[in-house]
Amino acid sequence: MSAAEKDAVVGLYAAHQKVYPREVRGRFSRWRIASVIVLLGVFYLLPWIRFDGRQAVLFDLPARQFHIFGLTFLPQDFFFLTWLLVIAALSLFFFTALAGRLWCGYACPQTVWTEIFVWMERLVEGGHRQRMKLDEGPWTANKILRKSAKQLLWVSFALYTGFTFVGYFTPIEVLFAKIRSASLGGWETFWMLFYGFATYGNAGYMREQVCKYMCPYARFQGAMFDADTLIISYDAARGEPRGSRSRNTPAASRGLGDCIDCTLCVQACPTGIDIRNGLQLECIACAACIDACDGVMDRMGYPRGLIRYTTQTALEGGKTRILRTRVLVYGALLLALLIGFAVSIANRPLIEIDVLRDRNALFREVGADIENVYTLRLINKDAQAQTVHLAVRDLPGAILESERPAWSLDAGEVASATIRIRVPASAVSGGHDIAIVARTGDGSETVARTRFLAPVAP
Repeated sequence: MSAAEKDAVVGLYAAHQKVYPREVRGRFSRWRIASVIVLLGVFYLLPWIRFDGRQAVLFDLPARQFHIFGLTFLPQDFFFLTWLLVIAALSLFFFTALAGRLWCGYACPQTVWTEIFVWMERLVEGGHRQRMKLDEGPWTANKILRKSAKQLLWVSFALYTGFTFVGYFTPIEVLFAKIRSASLGGWETFWMLFYGFATYGNAGYMREQVCKYMCPYARFQGAMFDADTLIISYDAARGEPRGSRSRNTPAASRGLGDCIDCTLCVQACPTGIDIRNGLQLECIACAACIDACDGVMDRMGYPRGLIRYTTQTALEGGKTRILRTRVLVYGALLLALLIGFAVSIANRPLIEIDVLRDRNALFREVGADIENVYTLRLINKDAQAQTVHLAVRDLPGAILESERPAWSLDAGEVASATIRIRVPASAVSGGHDIAIVARTGDGSETVARTRFLAPVAP
């Protein structure tokens, strides 16, 4: 290869450059910090809350029971999970169409945990410039001490995160006792270390790379934006041409725009982009650039809003329509799904019956009667024990015989019952739809439909 050809070679992959986001203060940073505190507070405190004598939120996989504040969900309730996923997806569409990537900037787990890891880094290594200088400098005793202290904080926090995560599946008090007695199970140890390592790696080192290269949301967000979507934008008409100047100098007197080209908006960005280059898929809408720019505008004596939440329509001089068709449709569907979900949960039967016919015989002739045999599975979804009485309907003259006169079911218990339904042969011919009723002590009923089979009368 000639020297000219070597000079013409262009690298397709650039080495990753660590981003050192500058700490900024402002209204959006306060909202972001409040969101981090609330979300992490819920995550870390929720497993320790008790409700009706048990952990308030517990996903008991061995027992196949999910307990959420007195509600017990079983595998038969899987459609509720599907319903929740649809609500979550529609919420994402609604808020993205309304105001861009709010989820990414304020509620995404990657953003939330990265904020905490960056805060611990700042606590130990100092501010923006200090961290850069520390990383570029030689390995001195001070650097080793600071790096070791940061790693200690990171690893401890990541391990506690893994412990809390496993505490949603194994009662957290039991899990804590197992750790103290060094009797932790293999799977519990694996998932604690795995989740802790994932948190440590993603929030400590990968950070913005997860948003840029791993998260698919940035790739399809453009399909949910339109000209009236609120996004973080730089007002080029007001800011250009850029140029430095002394404080309180009128921009127009020097033929410049309001942007003084201080690059603080770039330094504050956790993904390292320049918002002045327009909307980019790396932007997570955290609004750190807005706080940084507003601070500069205040010091220069210029009005705020050079970088702000706005729309493409507004930047072009038009009138923004916030309540447009897609937002109204998303909002109406979301509201309907939320109301339907709440009503379904409120009216969910606490006793469930699954009916299985005896496969050995369609029917039996017992003296002058016709008998069908069924196997029932009784499920108590209530947080309290229930006594269940069984009965049969919609078949005149039918008698239900069971192993017990009543079935006592503990909270979350699943029991099997064999029942026989008899009808005088003279009173039945062919197949009939019947109802098997489970009645609890408070008078509530759960009905399961099945078929009663009999020979056809000649």
